[in-house]
Amino acid sequence: MSAHNVPTDGQEPAHVPAPGTLMVDTAHANRIGEFRGLAGPYWSLRPICGGQEWEADPEHVRPADSIERLRAQNARCNARSRGEVL
Repeated sequence: MSAHNVPTDGQEPAHVPAPGTLMVDTAHANRIGEFRGLAGPYWSLRPICGGQEWEADPEHVRPADSIERLRAQNARCNARSRGEVL
């Protein structure tokens, strides 16, 4: 699925990332999650190592930079090796 634009609160359209894109929620202590989709005016994010999804305000979400992606992928690999993630 490709990214597309959707209006948010009548303002300029916001870029919606492709599902699976690693994003950082700056409103929640820079929590990293995979973009899962839209939930009304919010974006649904899922923890990289599994767990309950949360909704984030798109204004407080940014793409993960390369070091953040590497850390998240390493955390997922470690969790998988412990049997916590499939």
